[in-house]
Amino acid sequence: MTTDKQVKRFFQLMQREKTLAMAAAKAGLDEKTARKYRKAKKLPSELKAPRSWRTHDDLFADVWDEVRQRLELNPGLEAKTLFQDLQRRYEGRFADGQLRTFQRRAGHWRATAGSPKEVFFEQVYRPGERSQSDFTYMKSLGVTIQGEPFDHLIYHFVLPYANWETGTICFSESFEALSEGLQNALWELGGVPLYHQTDRLSTAAGKDTHPEVFTRRYQALLAHYAIEPLRTQAASPNENGDVEQRHHRFKRALEQSLMLRASRDFESREAYRVFLQKLFHQLNAGGKARLAEELDRLRALPGRRLESCRPPIEVRLSQGSTIGVAGNTYSVDSPLTGERVKVKLFLEHLEIWYGQRCIDRARASARQR
Repeated sequence: MTTDKQVKRFFQLMQREKTLAMAAAKAGLDEKTARKYRKAKKLPSELKAPRSWRTHDDLFADVWDEVRQRLELNPGLEAKTLFQDLQRRYEGRFADGQLRTFQRRAGHWRATAGSPKEVFFEQVYRPGERSQSDFTYMKSLGVTIQGEPFDHLIYHFVLPYANWETGTICFSESFEALSEGLQNALWELGGVPLYHQTDRLSTAAGKDTHPEVFTRRYQALLAHYAIEPLRTQAASPNENGDVEQRHHRFKRALEQSLMLRASRDFESREAYRVFLQKLFHQLNAGGKARLAEELDRLRALPGRRLESCRPPIEVRLSQGSTIGVAGNTYSVDSPLTGERVKVKLFLEHLEIWYGQRCIDRARASARQR
């Protein structure tokens, strides 16, 4: 078999030798072969026609459309996970030994198909400049914790330039949820953008919070991080269009991931949180280059986080060592019967303080959340 190295050697020798026969002999070629390459002025690899046929049957031809749709929706899905799902749904059809073939095909798709197309609105974004957030309700996904329905929301945070996203589980559109979610996102990023955009925050005020109080607390939160607030105009939800669009994609990707998992029930809330964290990591897998641009321009975090809790309220411990907070009753393991204590209500727990010391903690009631 004639190699590129031989033909290159022949071309060099042709400049020095008197005859083609001498150059061919020294390059290890016969005269007929040497004459062919001299006429073509190309190397053997350049003369090979691309193969237009398959050497083996395509084992995944009739299932590839559904695989492709899942990869387009969630490009971070592992090929092994998708292959195991095919084995589960098409029992007996795909053998373990075909995994490597499937991985090569999925890898080729990632290399040639590119990132999924996003819906873009007419805003122009620059790295490190803007973030957006909103709440999205998750009841339609049917998630359960140890068999019990888990009715919750996700505080959803997005960097529109990089399409980077993350989220925090919460139970109402409250200031505590917004504060916890926003700060979780900023500390996960390790930096602070110039602006943060939300809707008009009317629903996020909550039933038991005056809107003006919410606004003061929200402004104080952003001031702590030196972020300028932006709000959408009335009746203009498209201005927060990136996070709205990501709501749809995130929930579709979560639906697919739950289907691949073959169960919507989780052992604990923490197990579900870890599952969501992995999903966000997958969704962000295709935007690393643009995220790097964002990170280069983000400003430094402050020295500490702010507490994501309501202003402390003062209550008296009953004779039975219980307290009533926001319509719920909690038992307190304390000998301070009849004393007045302060209660800090956080997103998922409350703290009981006496003097300058936290004397007890309790998980916030599901009804309260």
